[in-house]
Amino acid sequence: MALKTHRIRTALAELASRMGVKSKLIDDPNDVAADWFEGVETIGVTAGASAPEELVQSVIARLKEFGADTVEELQGLERICSLKCQKS
Repeated sequence: MALKTHRIRTALAELASRMGVKSKLIDDPNDVAADWFEGVETIGVTAGASAPEELVQSVIARLKEFGADTVEELQGLERICSLKCQKS
């Protein structure tokens, strides 16, 4: 699941799809539906850096309502970009 808080949301969902992983874009916890989890053992939640932590935690709380019992936070990859400016 990718939180729809920034344009990165589509990139995250597209990456998951290319890797053969079902993905859903959501705006808030109320978008999460119980039928998404039929036959599912593991759920991943990802969000862009601009997603408020409160929003991420509320999604995790919603997942617990549907039976998620273990939460493990994994460190993501940090992407650092540098730009070279041309002098005019």
